[in-house]
Amino acid sequence: MDEPTGEAAAAAGTEARIVVESGVAARVAAIVEPAIADLGYRLVRVRVTGQNGCTVQIMAERPDGSMTVEGCEAISQAVSPVLDVEDPIQAAYYLEVSSPGIDRPLVRAGDFERWAGHLAKIEMSEPFERRKRFRGILRGVSGPDALLTRDDAKSDEERDVAIPMALIAEARLVLTDALVTESLRRGKSGLPPEMPAADEIASPKKGRGKSLGPRPGRKSGPAPHETETEEE
Repeated sequence: MDEPTGEAAAAAGTEARIVVESGVAARVAAIVEPAIADLGYRLVRVRVTGQNGCTVQIMAERPDGSMTVEGCEAISQAVSPVLDVEDPIQAAYYLEVSSPGIDRPLVRAGDFERWAGHLAKIEMSEPFERRKRFRGILRGVSGPDALLTRDDAKSDEERDVAIPMALIAEARLVLTDALVTESLRRGKSGLPPEMPAADEIASPKKGRGKSLGPRPGRKSGPAPHETETEEE
């Protein structure tokens, strides 16, 4: 049987990510993604940072984009045993589970379609059109390309570009008033809210190192902004 694609795949929660991790974060993602899927959620991203010594950040959501504190707790409880068994982190670490937040990463083709009309930043894994960074308004997807209208294009540069999604290293929405308004509108209308009432759970994990003390998870607001560099 053919696998669902496009909007049908997104609706079924089976749409594959096009932006994925590398190094130890990729190993963690491979371990936790099946457990997250078994609960009816989709993995958005895994990041391993040097925050508080070492922190494993897992972003996840329902196929409709929603997430609650109960969902974060359920995912944390589900992935902890498999991480204990596989032990991909060779040190003590904190485990954080959160929603993607308002200025969310864009990791599936459906994300670029769903948030068309909003400002985004895109970083490439290799130069494309002699650039590695793009910024502009999302215009959806055409085949293997994400469509973007650049807001920083010079007078002699093309404003409308088709960016190969296979070359995207990282993409995320830019926090704007319009994005916040749209996120709240979706929440009020029953569409996917991007600012859940509670979205982050943090707990200590032993790994091979000494167990760390607990770091309280945030109880409200968007997921944290990432400023740390991933540890390979």
